[in-house]
Amino acid sequence: MTNGLDFNREIIFSSSDSGISKRIAKAEKEGKIRKIAPRIYTLNMRDSVEYIIKRHFFDILKWRFPNALISHRSALELRPTETGNFFITSNYTKKITDLSGITLNVMEGKPALESDVNLGGIHASSEWRWVLENMQTSRKKGSESKAFPIEYIEDKLEKIIIREGEEGVNKFRDKARDIAIQLSFHDEYEKLNRIISALLGTRNADVLSSGSARARAAGMPYDAKRIELFEILYDKLKDYYFPERMDRNISEDSFRLFSFFEAYFSNYIEGTKFIIEDAKKIIDTGIAIPKRIKDSHDILGTFNIVSNSYEMNITPATSDDLLQILKRRHLAMMSERAEEVNAGEFKNRNNHAGNTEFVDFTLVEGTLKQGFKYYAALTDPMAKAVYMMFMISEIHPFIDGNGRISRIMGNAELFKSGLSRIIVPTVFREDYIMSLKKFTNRKDPDAFIRVMDKLQYFSNNIFGDNFDEINSYLEATNACKEPSEGKLKIIERSHTGY
Repeated sequence: MTNGLDFNREIIFSSSDSGISKRIAKAEKEGKIRKIAPRIYTLNMRDSVEYIIKRHFFDILKWRFPNALISHRSALELRPTETGNFFITSNYTKKITDLSGITLNVMEGKPALESDVNLGGIHASSEWRWVLENMQTSRKKGSESKAFPIEYIEDKLEKIIIREGEEGVNKFRDKARDIAIQLSFHDEYEKLNRIISALLGTRNADVLSSGSARARAAGMPYDAKRIELFEILYDKLKDYYFPERMDRNISEDSFRLFSFFEAYFSNYIEGTKFIIEDAKKIIDTGIAIPKRIKDSHDILGTFNIVSNSYEMNITPATSDDLLQILKRRHLAMMSERAEEVNAGEFKNRNNHAGNTEFVDFTLVEGTLKQGFKYYAALTDPMAKAVYMMFMISEIHPFIDGNGRISRIMGNAELFKSGLSRIIVPTVFREDYIMSLKKFTNRKDPDAFIRVMDKLQYFSNNIFGDNFDEINSYLEATNACKEPSEGKLKIIERSHTGY
């Protein structure tokens, strides 16, 4: 403490005490502090004023507006918008611009209710209140608006329905009604009520704005965030050039041998691990290995699909075809685990991998049907295959077997067009999975597309009807090694060797 000023605090607020005011004025004159806003000073002579204000924004709010309420969109975001706008409710209306980098939009309204959130010296609107506040009309758009786009509120309400069902959203509506009465928000509540009723199918869906909300009202809800990813992938694939790699396994024997390796690797990367000779024996004899009955049938089930040229020549022409083909192939692939994985039916509970939550089970059919539109609009077979593999993997429509079924669906696109199918070797598993995760988490499909292109290039060299020769080739490429043991080597083969 020097002359009554605490030099351990970065900012100093002026006081009604004349003695303290004089000491602040003296410290400012001596260059020990500087003014950064009306009646606000700092001992930090280095950082920008804007940065210091943002760092102590809530302290400033509590000191300057002790009875105000953080409201509207700011009650959820708790920070200024991209354009620096922040919204509070008080007993007057004013726009304040004397805080560098921030525009404080003060709106006249009722003070904090008992249900509002105490942030330790200042309050913020409760969830019910800020949703009602967002029902108010705003002349401004984007980050200058006090309200989120109505699509955002619809999405929030949809999430409540997904998470808590009709009972949950009705509880939310009932609580919002109580808050609306206290705030005299009659019009705001009626608007919210119309949206909830439309989402539940008890009122005309014309009041809804977002595509996903309208789909829910029509009885076919979908995952809007996944559809955004599918649109990004479609935009990238529609103009993407893939080299034409024709299928080199044109004889029945070579087709079936490729299918064996396809089934073997597709199961291996999902955790169904056999040494390759044992897997070959299972396929050749059709007899399961004792004590590994279900694992053996996983390989057999996959092989029976991918080695059936009639089946692999089938691709969906409509979204209903897509659902039917998926269910039929899943039942054939997972028949030995029918009860535990609900084979042939879409999942009836949610699934996840690590921190990745896949599409909610109530949204599977709608998301598949909505995603099909982009698939149908693509023309290049490789583009359709890449899209199909990602879409099925991202939705994860079944309790188990999703990775395998996604690769089957994609390879059917390639087989039908006479192109080389794709095998994901063990050594490349991490690259494959990480490219999927990168797209999901960062909305960047480039790595995934490059990985799939590289895998088709690699797989195009797996041809012929001699098991030992192909197995030796795979060993030379490190295909069977774990990712920690080596890297994939792509070795060009000719019909006379490699």
